[in-house]
Amino acid sequence: MRLGHAALWCADLEAMRIFYETYFNGRSGPKYVNPAKGFESYFIRFDGDAALEIMRSTQVGERAATPLLGWCHISFTVGSEEAVHALTERLRKDGYRILSEPRRTGDGFYESSVADPEGNPVEICA
Repeated sequence: MRLGHAALWCADLEAMRIFYETYFNGRSGPKYVNPAKGFESYFIRFDGDAALEIMRSTQVGERAATPLLGWCHISFTVGSEEAVHALTERLRKDGYRILSEPRRTGDGFYESSVADPEGNPVEICA
């Protein structure tokens, strides 16, 4: 058994698509639109079998001010500590909020964390 994909509600579908394509080498499929349900989405595929569905709906409201139980973050493995540093610096230079600087975590990972255009945490791991 394997994970098929993860899905993320968002407000600005195009900004999110561009972010994951630009910084994480995602490849977007065509936009799916269902006007009757006020729904749009893209599937973004990454190396291997990983996929992220980004979705927008007229039925979904704003994010709560405090975190709720549920998914916490998404993580991308970039191959080396140097690549973690390089991508973190590229994102910083391009104006994205760095949530945590590159470091070795207590569970043995080397990672940093950045907020995507809508504030969702994205880990960058070696």
